[in-house]
Amino acid sequence: MTNAVNLIWEHAETRPGALALRDGDRRWNFSQLQHAIRGATEELAGRGIQREDRVLMVVPTTGEFVMVYYGLLALGAIAVTVNPSCTPRELTHFIRDAGCTDIIGWHQGSEATLTAAAAAGVKPWILQPGCVPADGTREPVPVHQDDIAVLLYTSGTTGAPKGAALTHENLRACGAGLADALGLGPGDRMGTALPLFHVFGQAAVMSSTYTAGGSLSLQHPFHPEGLLQMAAEQQLTGLAGVPTMWNAMLHAHTDITAQDLLGLRLACSGGAALPLKVSQAFKERFGALVLDGYGLSETTGAATFNRAIHPRKEMSVGRAIDGCRLAILDETHTELAPGQTGEVAIAGPVLMREYWGRPEATEAVRVGEWFLTGDIGRMDEDGDLWIVDRKKDLVIRGGYNVYPREIEEVLYGHPDIREAAVVGVPDEHLGEEVAAVISTEPGAHIDCAALRSWLEERLAAYKVPRIYQFVEALPKGATGKILKRSIDRTVIATRGERPARAAGSTPE
Repeated sequence: MTNAVNLIWEHAETRPGALALRDGDRRWNFSQLQHAIRGATEELAGRGIQREDRVLMVVPTTGEFVMVYYGLLALGAIAVTVNPSCTPRELTHFIRDAGCTDIIGWHQGSEATLTAAAAAGVKPWILQPGCVPADGTREPVPVHQDDIAVLLYTSGTTGAPKGAALTHENLRACGAGLADALGLGPGDRMGTALPLFHVFGQAAVMSSTYTAGGSLSLQHPFHPEGLLQMAAEQQLTGLAGVPTMWNAMLHAHTDITAQDLLGLRLACSGGAALPLKVSQAFKERFGALVLDGYGLSETTGAATFNRAIHPRKEMSVGRAIDGCRLAILDETHTELAPGQTGEVAIAGPVLMREYWGRPEATEAVRVGEWFLTGDIGRMDEDGDLWIVDRKKDLVIRGGYNVYPREIEEVLYGHPDIREAAVVGVPDEHLGEEVAAVISTEPGAHIDCAALRSWLEERLAAYKVPRIYQFVEALPKGATGKILKRSIDRTVIATRGERPARAAGSTPE
């Protein structure tokens, strides 16, 4: 009957003066954070919010997010955390789909929140810095471990956004598993610019940091030079971000060097595949090796991570965290032997309870104890996992399976390429053709024919993209993850460059 907020209470009792949270110039120790969460709980209860009520949170990465989020959990209510950049139409959909009684917004950009509240007939609370009372007395209510704590909307493996229902036990298991895998302790100082509405920032980072009793430093919005400066000034021991953040920091115009970041022992990546080139270059410039793990919203953002005690294997996302199990399944859901490629399946205490209100969708991704991720991968005999690609991103070119991630890794090795995404576009003859969308380094110019020749030296002929599109920047979501679904395949197919093969190159 343990509430997920109890981990804050435990540290407030044993280490009340220890630093817990930093947001800009504002600081809270664990005792102060506990009082602030109590104050948020009193305010929420005064607004009529009760146990199991769903409350939409449209709040950016701020100290107030932390207080109100845990205040909702303390009441036994359910936090429905969504992107603050959502439109009124999108917010209204979330309110109605989850059956929300209230909506909480932020003073900046509150128009969408207020419009959605009026349209759906729910009560709004607009937050601003310092608005949460710091003198509450209410204690967290006991909850069952399978009670829902959070609804996180995700597209899942297929279809429209669905609410992944994460329980108090899911949050506890995620925090414990990742804190153990990362070797987090009470002396750690973790910093991030990740959005806390997303599973990575909210569960994988915040829950694991507070499980260990460390402190959490927040930046909003993400600014590469600013995050590095924060890491140096606060002597952070850990940073967490997605690959595009590491890439941006790698190219940051800053005087910060590895000597300024001597305490930085953890550089944690997730949310998407981390190009090896970026990890290696970040270590060369700043002294910290970026390690990645693997998880989904449906697994509370946790499943695997690379541990320091295990040999680092190139491009592996590591082994299962404590309590989790992995399998590679074929199309009949039979487990495959080590080294074989199939769909990644996960079991363990981090698995969501359900997709909210969608029993058929829940059933479609469960086979016995296993959750079907929709990702293609392989494992070796040690249990190390490699993600080959998303099942839905697989390109079938003339009967050959082409995995975009493999090609992207090669593209990131080109000195003039900053970001790249490989997608399939319709082709009358082959069914699908391989296309590369590329953002170059500032001032760089890439000749398409030369790039194709360069790729032909490194990839089998059927994998080499035939179509190229150069853009200033690739489309990204709120976490900084490259959004392949936002890339217009039709435009690429009709307007993309199709360089001729170099004379004397290997026949297709």
